[in-house]
Amino acid sequence: MEAMTERTGTKAEGVAPVDLEDVRAARRRIGDRVHRTPLFSATLLGRRAGVDLHLKCENLQKTGSFKPRGVLNRVLDLGEEERGRGVVTVSAGNHAQALAWGARSAGVDAVVVMPETAPTAKVEASRGYGAEVVLHGTVFDAFDRAMELSNREGYVFVHPFDQPEIVAGQGTVGLEIVEDLPELDAVVVPVGGGGLLGGIAVAVREQRPDVRVLGVEPEGADSMRRSLDAGEPVHLDEVDTIADGLGSPMAGDLTFPLARRHVDDVVLVSDDEIATAVGELLTWTKLLAEPAGAAAVAALLTGRLPLADDARVAAVISGGNVDLAALKEMI
Repeated sequence: MEAMTERTGTKAEGVAPVDLEDVRAARRRIGDRVHRTPLFSATLLGRRAGVDLHLKCENLQKTGSFKPRGVLNRVLDLGEEERGRGVVTVSAGNHAQALAWGARSAGVDAVVVMPETAPTAKVEASRGYGAEVVLHGTVFDAFDRAMELSNREGYVFVHPFDQPEIVAGQGTVGLEIVEDLPELDAVVVPVGGGGLLGGIAVAVREQRPDVRVLGVEPEGADSMRRSLDAGEPVHLDEVDTIADGLGSPMAGDLTFPLARRHVDDVVLVSDDEIATAVGELLTWTKLLAEPAGAAAVAALLTGRLPLADDARVAAVISGGNVDLAALKEMI
């Protein structure tokens, strides 16, 4: 097994903490354990957005989101002593489910700390995959609790987005997009903490520097946009969005410089625009996306992205774990 932590730890100062070879190494490690998700054309939605639209369907990935790619890459990179200690994380849902699944598949104990507002379906799924679930306060409180458990009980902390193995694993989405759509003009990616955006940006731009990489955040959780404006990672005092999968209160110390280096722009969409996109995806493509997963399409349908007419665009549908009661309200 390749030890990515050793390799990235020796990179010279000023060199990106995750590069194309890291992403390729991640695919060699996880490739036979996760799905190669389809890239479907979406002609009618694309016409309305004025682009040649293709949807990268990570809602069809194991556990219903892109998250197992990074989690599995991280868990499989653990040493024997670390595996014996078990792992802990904080998550509103998709990362929690992915860690529960990935840890179980690797024979590692997992604890996931989730805010008390986490969707019930995601809480139960995390338990169903075998993790011990701790519900604790807000997303800020939950993060502190996870770190406390790591320090006190010795669990290895698996960050939701800001570790090299996590980012490299998410970057395998970008490898697949470039291979399946070589005539690509742009990739549009939902942004929470920036692990998916950073990984895809590395995988795409280091192969195709001409391809535009664009991020999309909710207005109520705009940590990456604010960080780019400020020139440094920004922590939000509060988060308010229906897209719980994009509700990170911070841009990462690792993901922020990757976004600044490789990403062309990050735009914002409202919760109403996200909800509309969920319905449009279900109506016209028969794909069920959670609000976070619909954010890229929301930005395209509102015309908020700087794209040429008829540009060939891949939009990442990052997840499909939507609560049915919430879905009824949205559509």
